[in-house]
Amino acid sequence: MTEPPGYQRSGPPKRPKLDPFTGIIDHILDDDRTAHRKQRHTAKRIFERLRDEHGFTGGQTIVKDYVREQTRRRREMFVPLSHEPGQAQADFGEADVIIAGVTHRSHFFVMDFPHSDACFVVAYPAATTEAWLDGHNKAFAFFNGVPESILYDNDKCLVARILPDRTRQRTGAFSGLQSHYLFKDRYGRPGKGNDKGNVEGMVGYIRRNFMVPIPRFESWEAFNADLEARCLKRQDEVLRGHRESIRERFVRDSEVLSNLQPVPFDACDRQATRVNSQSLVRYQTNDYSVPVAYGHREVWVRGYVHEVVIGCASDEIARHPRSYDKQDLIFNPIHYLPLLEKKVGALDQAAPLVGWDLPEEFATLHRLLEARMGKSGKREYVQVLRLLETFDIEVLHNAIKDALRMGAIGYDAVKHLVLCRIERRPPRLDLNVYPFLPQAQVTTTSVTSYMSLLQKAGKVDRPNGDAVRSAP
Repeated sequence: MTEPPGYQRSGPPKRPKLDPFTGIIDHILDDDRTAHRKQRHTAKRIFERLRDEHGFTGGQTIVKDYVREQTRRRREMFVPLSHEPGQAQADFGEADVIIAGVTHRSHFFVMDFPHSDACFVVAYPAATTEAWLDGHNKAFAFFNGVPESILYDNDKCLVARILPDRTRQRTGAFSGLQSHYLFKDRYGRPGKGNDKGNVEGMVGYIRRNFMVPIPRFESWEAFNADLEARCLKRQDEVLRGHRESIRERFVRDSEVLSNLQPVPFDACDRQATRVNSQSLVRYQTNDYSVPVAYGHREVWVRGYVHEVVIGCASDEIARHPRSYDKQDLIFNPIHYLPLLEKKVGALDQAAPLVGWDLPEEFATLHRLLEARMGKSGKREYVQVLRLLETFDIEVLHNAIKDALRMGAIGYDAVKHLVLCRIERRPPRLDLNVYPFLPQAQVTTTSVTSYMSLLQKAGKVDRPNGDAVRSAP
């Protein structure tokens, strides 16, 4: 038996108080499309404007219902897309991570193949140019090939300018990467993240599934090893709407990937600059030391994700761990030793030596040399430290311990002992044969000597504890 039809509205509902103002609301909503998304009208704000500017006498609820309906109708619609094998998308996301007990805002590079949904992710302290380049190197190595094309947004690390004809002028670093691997680059519309919706969704998936709860690792290397393992494990999953696993579908992607280059791209940011009067080179707001011999000279800087390399002409002159702080000073104390040998008066206040973690025998040698020889002793200590320009600290440390044990306190003795260790021969350091070498004689203090010192001071203690001052 046929059921009777339900109630059907014959026309749109009548809203006598709101209908005269719907055109104004529509105009406000149309203008909001070009406004900053954080400065668009809320329903409450539209109601207030209708009331204050146009004399609206109705309630807020009816305005809110109308705005909700119009906003829904204005939402953009999308066409489902199919993706050919070998096409990739890349982007960066952000998430907090705890490295060695310190919370960092990590920036993770994601490369995704929409055809198979295979992904790769690697995290960095910052989304810099060198991070983009290094992320490509690691992703291509992970997938064992280079995609035919990669879709990006218009990140400033990749795109220097968008020309009037909508073509992109690439940055120098990204042009070098593309020329090295020979893939095609494609770009979404500015501000339209949905143009590369697959990788945008993958960024969110990785943040929710790989980084909740907040990851805790001892190093960035350990964190990235865990992320790579998760990417491999995910390839065994069968996603909704598919009968094959991600790994099985990626076979079709891998068949059209280009072969890797024999050598990966040199993933670094390159700059030219000059060494200042304090033998420092500025890179990304931080100052890094170089040997004082290169003061005031033109140098080049290569900024890698975890290192900063500085060179002059064809020579590498300094290599430092990368700092992501602001206005930081990164010293290598050895760079300043030749200058301290000349300006030995600055030894005790030299900032590059502050916090230099040397074994305690170094401080003992310094104290003995300075006590015996004064300013010349300071200079000999700097000369001993300069042996680190050639020899490992372990070899020098052992030589200093030998010198202290033998009582041979001097640069020549320490250098002789270092060479003996390097050449694996016994030292021939007979202090009777080399009388010019300073010797330290340490003996047990006798009671007689102690009493003599007190008598010279004019004061001797009696056995009962009373003090008697000697006659003048």
